[in-house]
Amino acid sequence: MDNKVQIYFDNLEAKDKNLQYEAFNYIISVTKEKVDWSYEVWDRLKSDLTHKGNHKRARAAQFLSNLAISDPEKRMLNDFSEIWKVTYDPKFVTARHTLQSIWRVGLAGPEQRAIVIEHLVNRFLNCREEKNYTLIRYDIIQCMRNLYDAFKNEEIKQKALELIETEEDLKYRKKYMTIWK
Repeated sequence: MDNKVQIYFDNLEAKDKNLQYEAFNYIISVTKEKVDWSYEVWDRLKSDLTHKGNHKRARAAQFLSNLAISDPEKRMLNDFSEIWKVTYDPKFVTARHTLQSIWRVGLAGPEQRAIVIEHLVNRFLNCREEKNYTLIRYDIIQCMRNLYDAFKNEEIKQKALELIETEEDLKYRKKYMTIWK
């Protein structure tokens, strides 16, 4: 890992919230492409998924989701469930940020994509009892749209449209459909 990236990781712990925010944005931006230092931070990030601080949990989940494309050992196949748990975080904002980024795991390859889609579909079908379930469903459909846009895979689109059709409330069905227009 080069010095600049290390400084940004260090700045995540700074007292200055602006420095933290700048560091977060930088790390998110560089991890949208493959990096050669993913395993230098992987275990620490994995450990942070259960940290007492919700910001740390959210950041760790988002960074790991992005780092899936930089995972030639396919650790993500074993670690995905730990990230997925954060989508149920007691802090809704932490859960939502994790859910909104988890689709990026699917960019790493067909096995990872299959796991992501399976979890998204299951969550959509079974989240009705959760608080804010309509936002969760919206985010799930958006994740599927992001994966579709990345791969132009009609099966992903079809599955998302089928999920939307299961929504009983016409208002929300229309809202979810706006993602596909």
